[in-house]
Parts: sequence; C-alpha cells; structure tokens
Amino acid sequence: MGSKNKLKRFRENETFPNVIQPERASILNGEFPYKGIWRKEFFKNNNPIVLELGCGKGEYTVHLAKRSPKVNHIGIDIKGARFWRGAKTAIEENMDNVCFIRTQVELIEHCFADDEVDEIWITFPDPQIKYKRTKHRLTHPELLAAYKSVLKPNGLVHLKTDSEFLFGYTLGIVSQIGKIEYAHHNIYNNSDTPEVATAVQTFYENQFLKENKAITYMKFTV
Repeated sequence: MGSKNKLKRFRENETFPNVIQPERASILNGEFPYKGIWRKEFFKNNNPIVLELGCGKGEYTVHLAKRSPKVNHIGIDIKGARFWRGAKTAIEENMDNVCFIRTQVELIEHCFADDEVDEIWITFPDPQIKYKRTKHRLTHPELLAAYKSVLKPNGLVHLKTDSEFLFGYTLGIVSQIGKIEYAHHNIYNNSDTPEVATAVQTFYENQFLKENKAITYMKFTV
C-alpha cells in the first residue's frame, strides 16, 4: 500500500464513528474513555462483548458481527490503515455492533475493565517464531494473564492459525495454566470441528485452503 493511500485511510478513520484511535500515553495515564462502560456509553446496550486481537483488515470481526447481531464485536490492531476496510464496511452496512481500536494488544487491560469481555478471538497472527520475539506472540503467558483479567470467569479464547508452531506452543502453555476446551490440528479434515471455527473464512484462510494447508483451531480458558 502506498503512503498516499495510508494517509488517506488514516484521515478517513478519524471521521468514522466506529474507530477509536487513542494515544498510547493517554491510555497508560488511565484516560481511555470507555474502560468499564463499553456497553453503557459506546454500544448503548447490554449485549456480550467479543474481541478480535490483531484483527488486520477487520474482515473476521465484521463477519462475526454479521453472524451475531446481538453481540458487540471489537477489533484491535495497531495498523489502522488495515482495519479501515472493516470499519468502512461496517458503516456502509449500518452495523452498530462493530468497533475498532487502534492500539497495541499489550494495552488491553487499560482499555477494558475486569470481567468486561465475554470472548476473545485470535485469528492467523504472526507466529513470531524467532526466540527473541517470544514475548510478541499473542499467546505468550504475560498476554494470556492480561486476557484473563478482562475476560469474564470461564470466558473463552479462540485461536485459529495456519502455524503448527504457534498451535503447539499455545497448546503447551495453556495445558499448564488453563484448560483446553477443544483443539485440532486440521479442522477442515475433522467431523467434530465446532461450527463456529469454520463458519467464517478470511481471504488469507481461503488462500491457505487452496494450497491444501492445514488450519488449526483451539478454544480454551485461562
């Protein structure tokens, strides 16, 4: 994407009512406006809240929101030029249960209160295979602890990835600190796969499937 297109999308994001772009410093100073009051002040309802972390273009967030109009869906990613597409689609289709936050996933506890979130989705994240990038894996124990604080008791985390490395890494971590509710290394070749795991497919997931690449999925609590 060219720099002109990025700047255009950044400017357009600023006009979208479903996009929140706080400064990192303001978040760390406790100035995020919706922490603890998302349902009352932003969505104006009492429906469940589901997050997608590292949401990319936001297409998974939007598709989940279409499937569950009585659920509030929030995509989080630091790259606003990417989720511009999801935010714009949600506006064009008059979806009032979709929101995007431009921030780092590591700041999640500053954006949501304890027990405020019902479920979390992590879809096709960078597996961060190099050892020096371990802390950047979205299922690193420190991040899982942050997810636990904002999730309701027994709130589910869903991980869907084409990376067998990340799948195995997460399986090992969660086996020690949480509870695996379901896990399979090839969900499109398994009759017991939960319907929610295959109902929504992103552009990249379809590409992986065309290449006969196995898609893994697990859901767990922490």
